[in-house]
Amino acid sequence: MSTVSDAPPTSTTQDNVLALSDAARAKVKELVAAEGNDDLALRVAVRPGGCSGFSYEMFFDTEFAEDDRVSEDGGVKVVVDAASHPYLKGASLDYKDGLQGAGFAINNPNATRSCGCGQSFS
Repeated sequence: MSTVSDAPPTSTTQDNVLALSDAARAKVKELVAAEGNDDLALRVAVRPGGCSGFSYEMFFDTEFAEDDRVSEDGGVKVVVDAASHPYLKGASLDYKDGLQGAGFAINNPNATRSCGCGQSFS
């Protein structure tokens, strides 16, 4: 059973658990600054559900489990839980702002199929 603490694990992984594009890094930093809490980490997870079998979940977090994978990418802390890590290994996060709208997008080489909304994969 994992324990949860308010402090990040004492060591980070050598490689990034999820690579961030320059645009994604800038947007996450902007959102963290707006929250006014420099201790926030971007948590990215994979959950069962969605129209293709799995869906992505992203939110800011200050609580970390012992088995979380934590990395820092250009000043942004990224956290992935142990169960989600195999699904996200080698994935990257981008942020796009255009005429069709704005939002984060995950490019995941482990996904064999995705749905039209881009939030679900298998």
